[in-house]
Amino acid sequence: MSIVLERFRRFERLAALLLPWWLAVEMQAADWPQFRGPNRDNVWTETGILQTLPTNGLKVCWRVPVGPGWSCPVVADGRVYLTDMRLDKPRAWERIQCFQELTGKRVWSHEFELVYPEWAFIPEHGGGPAGTPIVEDGKIYSLGRNGQVECRDARNGKAIWEVALGKKYVILELVCRASPLIEGNLLILFTGGKPGACVIALDKRTGQEVWKALDDSPSNSSPLVIVAGGKRQVIVWTANAVNSLNPATGETYWREAMITSNNDSIPAPVFQNHRLLISGLMFELNSNQPTAKVLWPDSLAPSKRLLSNTSSPMLRGNYIYSARSSGELVCLEAGTGKEVWGTTRVTGLKFGASIQLTPNGDVTFLFTDEGNLIVARLAPDGYHEISRVHLLEPTSVLSTRRFTWVPPVYANRCIFARNDVELICASLAAKP
Repeated sequence: MSIVLERFRRFERLAALLLPWWLAVEMQAADWPQFRGPNRDNVWTETGILQTLPTNGLKVCWRVPVGPGWSCPVVADGRVYLTDMRLDKPRAWERIQCFQELTGKRVWSHEFELVYPEWAFIPEHGGGPAGTPIVEDGKIYSLGRNGQVECRDARNGKAIWEVALGKKYVILELVCRASPLIEGNLLILFTGGKPGACVIALDKRTGQEVWKALDDSPSNSSPLVIVAGGKRQVIVWTANAVNSLNPATGETYWREAMITSNNDSIPAPVFQNHRLLISGLMFELNSNQPTAKVLWPDSLAPSKRLLSNTSSPMLRGNYIYSARSSGELVCLEAGTGKEVWGTTRVTGLKFGASIQLTPNGDVTFLFTDEGNLIVARLAPDGYHEISRVHLLEPTSVLSTRRFTWVPPVYANRCIFARNDVELICASLAAKP
């Protein structure tokens, strides 16, 4: 009996020693180094997060002035990076800025001048970089609107390599809007280049071209790598089709025609288990080979295959949660596309409305075109709003209204959000 007691006491002492370490692991903060987060699925996995937002608003840690742009900030290794535009008509410069995560103090900035057409200076047409950069292993990779690709030292901004894709391929003015993707040693870029260079893979170490694929026109949707049918597949939604490519070679696995305009092809591909959702077009992927079939809808009309032209849907289990282009938030059956419920309580009903959805544990953070942040529970039985605060002023112009369309990012228990005039960091930590 005494031996058992002694062993128990040893276990007790060991547990006491390990508890702080386990708690540290459990509470470990997480960066957001690329478009839609660490796994490119827009899921926020941190714990210790506010479940109810304070009625007097969030604690803003810092705010800094920035220029126009559609790209999201990224957070990595104590730094925040953002691409924007510096305008001095008739001249324009694309820029990468680096800020200290804790204070917002600028660490470095790099810019390059580009030819900016007259129409692009009109606010409603939208200026500035659109692709969100990606940080990996101390390097930052970016894709400019005209095909300028840069790899820089993330610490000081010094160039490691640069490639002007517009000098080799025909790339139309300001059409590069998708966020770059890293797959192994490849930097995969969606540029719309011609001939046959709609998608290009570069060696991320040197900038040398490895392969090119497709002769499609570009869209605003960013590519995603998935694993299905025993193969890694890069999913690219162009203006002409949804494509599955071999990320190592650019070879086409499968293709589904889907003609859409740049104003509609904005949502990112969403993947879970054997289902792939492209806005309002659901595929079932073969488990034995890299093929796919359309689950729904039956119609080939683009309007029937779109849920929202501003916001990416959220696929959770057997249900989809998504904005519609009108501003309604809906829940659909993932297997059939049948609507389970809809609500008009999230944002105003208007053309251009957006609702960005980011799940965190049992709740979802919703960021709206009105600059509001909402915490809610989304379930098949309905929309259950917990709280909301106003976070950021809308600045993007559409007709007579202003919008905040850029999705925020969540890292280290904070939210980082931008419009065309400022970047802010606000705390979402449950405890100071």
